[in-house]
Amino acid sequence: MVDRVTLKVEGMTCGHCVSAIEKSVSAISGVDKVDVQLDSGTVNVEFNKDVVVMEQITSTIEDQGYTIGE
Repeated sequence: MVDRVTLKVEGMTCGHCVSAIEKSVSAISGVDKVDVQLDSGTVNVEFNKDVVVMEQITSTIEDQGYTIGE
């Protein structure tokens, strides 16, 4: 089953940030699509919730040095 989530991500400042998040989150098994919006500071993720849990996505972003906001 496909689920979609929009995460507020703090600490993104440049194109490298966008690339790092897209690459790391896309590598997670079960993630279908990642769309990083630098201007709004958001990351949109489509994923199969039967394969991947939300905590895997958020911890992957945090492992890149960013903070998940409210």
